[in-house]
Amino acid sequence: MSAVRVGLVGAGPWAKIFHAPMITGGPETELTATWARRPEAAQEIADEFGGAVASSFENLLDSVDALVFAVPPFIQADLAAQAAAAGKPMLLEKPLGVDLAEAEKLVQAIDEAGVPTQVMFTNRYSPKIREFLDKAREQTPIGAIGYYINQAALPGGTFATPWRLEKGNLLDLGPHVLDTLDAAVGPIVEVRGEGDLKRWYILTATHEGGVISQAQLSLTSPVVEDVAGVKVYTEQGELSCEFVGKDGDPEAPNVIRREFAEVVKSGKSHDVDVHRALYIQRLLEQAAPKN
Repeated sequence: MSAVRVGLVGAGPWAKIFHAPMITGGPETELTATWARRPEAAQEIADEFGGAVASSFENLLDSVDALVFAVPPFIQADLAAQAAAAGKPMLLEKPLGVDLAEAEKLVQAIDEAGVPTQVMFTNRYSPKIREFLDKAREQTPIGAIGYYINQAALPGGTFATPWRLEKGNLLDLGPHVLDTLDAAVGPIVEVRGEGDLKRWYILTATHEGGVISQAQLSLTSPVVEDVAGVKVYTEQGELSCEFVGKDGDPEAPNVIRREFAEVVKSGKSHDVDVHRALYIQRLLEQAAPKN
């Protein structure tokens, strides 16, 4: 079968580190074109990974079968709505929008257009983490902890980007932790947060059945290496997983690519789609500081 012609939206650090290598890492997809607000950044992607540089977002839409997004949430929400209207399947980043209203508006546009979607909750594509989740669902949970602690947004850090510096830990790290805790322990019915979004933030979640989980988030802690993962304590024992990353599962990008190609060709959304992302974003809204 022919490869899916993919357009990459964005050419920042994460696009270079993850998205472009993922798209070009196997026969299921090809990087046909890249568009970014800075053409020189898109050219760097093209020089290293191939494909053309699209002169405009509209030109990108006209030249590809599907889109992979690697842009900040406040940019993604508007562009993805345009892509939905053009009938393009999409692999979107989390969070969907910079706030819940943006996310809800985008999901409405996608539903009205009827295009299939998949969302980049990277941990959900790791075979190791899928095995961890399967085991956790078979056992009786007592409690759980999650943690995502790094120094990515310290001054000069690779991911010290404006939206992360403004919004802090919750919108960037929170989706990974809440999604994994929810999938492992059971649906979260309530979550609250406390602390400093730009330094250290703590989440406390209540799951169906009354089990409590907690998580610590920080983008600005001077750790030697990232600390990211989940531990679930059950009546049968302890289960743990490390998130995808430096010491995570290198197979995850291959799974993402293969499953996105299937989404595009089948026209059917992935289980981890915009509705899953909207559910998680509603939890993030609950957990945000109340001013």
